[in-house]
Amino acid sequence: MSEQTQDPAARRPPGDVVIVGAGMAGVQTAVALRDEGFTGPVTLIGAEPHQPYDRPPLSKAVLLGTADDSAFDVDFEALDITLRLGLDVTGLRAAAHELDTTEGPVGYDALVLATGAEPVALPGSEGVPGVHLLRTLDDAARLRPVLERRHDVVVVGAGWIGAEFATAARAAGCSVTVVEAADHPLAGTLPTEVAAPMAGWYAESGAELLTGAGVARVEEGAVHLTDGRTIPAGAVVVGIGARPATGWLAGSGIALGPDGSVTADRRLRTSLPDVHAVGDCASFPSARYGERLLVHHWDNALRGPRTVAASLAGGAVRAYDPVPYFWSEQFGRFVQYAGRHAGADTLLWRGTAADPAWTVCWLRQGVLVALLAVGRPRDLAQGRKLVEAGARLDPARASDPSVPLRSAAL
Repeated sequence: MSEQTQDPAARRPPGDVVIVGAGMAGVQTAVALRDEGFTGPVTLIGAEPHQPYDRPPLSKAVLLGTADDSAFDVDFEALDITLRLGLDVTGLRAAAHELDTTEGPVGYDALVLATGAEPVALPGSEGVPGVHLLRTLDDAARLRPVLERRHDVVVVGAGWIGAEFATAARAAGCSVTVVEAADHPLAGTLPTEVAAPMAGWYAESGAELLTGAGVARVEEGAVHLTDGRTIPAGAVVVGIGARPATGWLAGSGIALGPDGSVTADRRLRTSLPDVHAVGDCASFPSARYGERLLVHHWDNALRGPRTVAASLAGGAVRAYDPVPYFWSEQFGRFVQYAGRHAGADTLLWRGTAADPAWTVCWLRQGVLVALLAVGRPRDLAQGRKLVEAGARLDPARASDPSVPLRSAAL
């Protein structure tokens, strides 16, 4: 069976499609189905009561009050997509082809799981007044007054979301302290030699970054560290990671990985017939990188639905194996990353971390497998194509920031 074909039974479009999750992945799946010519009923179920919205602006424009929301510009009525919002899905009974919901069972012919991820809570902080997570529109609405009143804010976690929130809080005039248990920002995401220089960005913005600092406990108005220090906190924002929102699938027969992700195949099909999974809740096997990937980024939620929709609508389907991509706006810098640097054997700098803009490239046996670009979008655009093509680079030319990255390809 080739990458672009399936058996005839699998290619017959289902009678109706139900999508659980009304974020980017769910919305794009519904839209892509129509783009693929699927004419059957499509139902989009969302746990939140709000019109489906995009998440990246939550830590930026919505949080700062320069935008009220970030609703998708999609005419669901014109596309004949049924929205069922504010509806919690509590279980899946595959044999009956039914979902259990708080409003009764919902049947499906084909099901798409697009439930995304949920933030990891700081142990012991649940229910403590003034402790916040930032994942939903309601979370951003609760945090907006914190910024407007210029509270002293403690951010737990110097990852991507922590840095973005710290950026917004400083822009609003808040005093900000960021607490990170590791010895540098973005620990576990980037190697020390690349991420450590980013610590200076916090100081430049007026935020205080405390590394190697564990949290012992949080109480209203204060964060207590494991070394005995206490930090006053008008508000605490926790950004220590996210995990796939798949707890509701317990007992359903859906295979989950150790990280809680739905283990989809190369066409984003799950272990159950007639069920696909896409976006932050699903992992997929990557032939490009030789491992299973779980990608919690916007671009994955945008691209994966095209594969699912083509499969459901009976179109030509290729294995889903993208070059992961994401971006972050923090401390006046536009940071972009493409690829996956695990397994790389060579790291090349284009410029230095002291420069206003710089890029890091990772090679494996001379082949570009990933790059991080700070304020160099042209490097990212060219490098992403080179990663997709599996291009080999001339290390000397690739290390010269005055040479276009594509010109370093051999």
